[in-house]
Amino acid sequence: MNLKPKLLLAMACAVGASPIALAEGKAHWSYQGHGSAAHWAQLDESFKTCKLGRLQSPINIETRMVDRKSDAKPIGFAYTASSGEVVNSGHTIEVNLPEAGSANFGGINYKLQQFHFHTPSEERIDGKAYPLVAHLVHRSAPGDLAVVSVLFKVGRENPALKSMFDQLPGRAGEAHKLETAFDVSALLPSDRAFYAFMGSLTTPPCSEEVRWQVLKTPVELSAAQLAAFRKLYQMNARPVQPLHGRKVLLVGR
Repeated sequence: MNLKPKLLLAMACAVGASPIALAEGKAHWSYQGHGSAAHWAQLDESFKTCKLGRLQSPINIETRMVDRKSDAKPIGFAYTASSGEVVNSGHTIEVNLPEAGSANFGGINYKLQQFHFHTPSEERIDGKAYPLVAHLVHRSAPGDLAVVSVLFKVGRENPALKSMFDQLPGRAGEAHKLETAFDVSALLPSDRAFYAFMGSLTTPPCSEEVRWQVLKTPVELSAAQLAAFRKLYQMNARPVQPLHGRKVLLVGR
């Protein structure tokens, strides 16, 4: 069965799990070997969209091909500091935030649910992958999904990540409570221009109709912070997927 985002989130709320965690109880999937992305659709019937879908993520964004939309609204970020926990899911590090505020996409409010990381970045810009990306996962009242991607390049230490990355949970299933309330606004670049397109979850079951916003300007993290994440996950990125005629919009400069 193809799990649509609304059903996916309803299930997540019912069991207290994030969308990323819902596939954990199904066939084992991974990023290497028999369970790798090339085989996801064969591992479980509910994963078939990973192969058959026409709106799959991630994608390579070719900047010369994007459509500029001058009248589009910027993202209305309204994040607030929230308690939460840092979880090693077995596939990534995920930060669950129950009261972290919301973001407005095209006039629709989406509540921030959690964010997690991939290395290298799953989305590419003109074929280039960044060392790390954070995916900020949001849900609207009807249950639709929207993701904001924050790209990271190596440079100065990222103070917003410091306390979290200083003590990442080292084993799958391990979780740590955040020492202090976390405001996700601290992860965002000052320039909020973004690429927008329709896509999917980047992990099984690869459900589609997900609204994607990739922030154009990367932020920094230190080499030591990147190494701390890669000590746990050397590679947890799905390869880019075909566009199948989709348009990518650039909102802002």
